[in-house]
Amino acid sequence: MFKKQIPFIGALLIVLTIAVAGCKSEYEKLRTSNDLAKKYREGKRYYNKKDYGRALELFEDLTQHYRGQAEAEELFYYYAYTNYKLKDYTSARYHFKVFADTYPNSTRTEECRFMSAYCYYLDSPNYSLDQENTQKAIDALQLFMNYYPKSDRTAEASKLIQNLRDKLEMKSYANAKLYLTISDYQSAVIAFNNSLRDYPDTKYAEEMEFLTIKAQYLYAKNSFEIRQTERYNTALTYYQTFIEHYPTSKYRKDADDLKKNCEQGLEQTKRILAEAETNQKLYKKLEEEKKSLPQIQKDSIAIKKAKNQ
Repeated sequence: MFKKQIPFIGALLIVLTIAVAGCKSEYEKLRTSNDLAKKYREGKRYYNKKDYGRALELFEDLTQHYRGQAEAEELFYYYAYTNYKLKDYTSARYHFKVFADTYPNSTRTEECRFMSAYCYYLDSPNYSLDQENTQKAIDALQLFMNYYPKSDRTAEASKLIQNLRDKLEMKSYANAKLYLTISDYQSAVIAFNNSLRDYPDTKYAEEMEFLTIKAQYLYAKNSFEIRQTERYNTALTYYQTFIEHYPTSKYRKDADDLKKNCEQGLEQTKRILAEAETNQKLYKKLEEEKKSLPQIQKDSIAIKKAKNQ
């Protein structure tokens, strides 16, 4: 029986193929047509059917013909949103901005300025990646709020800005911890301090202040003896600031241990430096270390630059 059905199935497939081809040819005819009104009407129909790919093709062609005409405002509005629906946020934000700049008195201008900024927000990458677009999104949303301080969308823009700032905060925190993980202790100290300066209300503040003590202690411990006194004392200063800010911190015990280690390190350094006054071999070793100071001075310059950023 199945063999008898084969001709019927084959004929059905041929009919379907012809029908599909006919539909395609109809669309191609429309796309190359000079009937702009019909093309515009069908473009909106495709848009409303969520067939954004075909709608975009028709709108792209129409933008060249409708420029400067009465229908252009609505067309450019649809065109921007079609890019947005296709998740081409780079193109969408551009076209939303062009609409707002071209039609400043339109009832849709506020919406398009917001959508342009929102597309930047959607293009903001994961915190672990470069955050250039995140900062641009913050700037764009802030500009929208400056334009429309009484807008119903201002509250949403403010919330989006906070989300973006949280991402930058996370990026700053993660970068600082990475320096500590790879044993670049000097850079870790600088990065923790910069992050605390840039985000004084950060939820990571307690942990970062503790890790600053740890990074500074390890930096001192791995330094030349002639630099250890100053660096251990800096770690103790960080410790004192930490316990003033967080006297009952969950990191308090570990911080107290680091304090003891710093004090022991200071005592050991003091003994070594005192012994160097009578031990010529040790004295010579310390003098050799002094010859390495140009690199230390480069580190000092790096610190100053980082603090000024």
